[in-house]
Amino acid sequence: MDALTLLKNDHTKVKGLFEEVEALGERATTSRERLFEQIDGELSLHAEVEEKIFYPAFKRRAEDSEEREEVAEAYEEHALVKSLIGELEDLDPSDEQYKAKLNVLIELVKHHADEEEKTMFKMAREMFEKSELEQLGEKIAQMKEQAKAPA
Repeated sequence: MDALTLLKNDHTKVKGLFEEVEALGERATTSRERLFEQIDGELSLHAEVEEKIFYPAFKRRAEDSEEREEVAEAYEEHALVKSLIGELEDLDPSDEQYKAKLNVLIELVKHHADEEEKTMFKMAREMFEKSELEQLGEKIAQMKEQAKAPA
């Protein structure tokens, strides 16, 4: 499977978890916390494979300022996501601030995923041969398998 399909599948999975969170009632703090842990795990692994495999490959191929700016913005959005996740880990799920930060995280990740798919992935399809995207996909799949393997 090519890298862009794998990464888009991750986006779809996380968006599904977001829908579950958004459907929860006000008092469903245990369910909210459980879903946040899943979201955290998915986003952390996704960010790691993007930052170690996809973004560096994209950056090496970037020929103009728009492409370089796109990858720089993606790294910055990841930094914001990681910061919000860290803040959420320190809060009680029943706290109003927790719900507000979780909503901001959801909106930020949705924006990031949508922009990545519409802009960055389109650029990547032009910069890479299909076989190169397949090779990147293999590297991403291997890294994800290794991360999920018991230690």
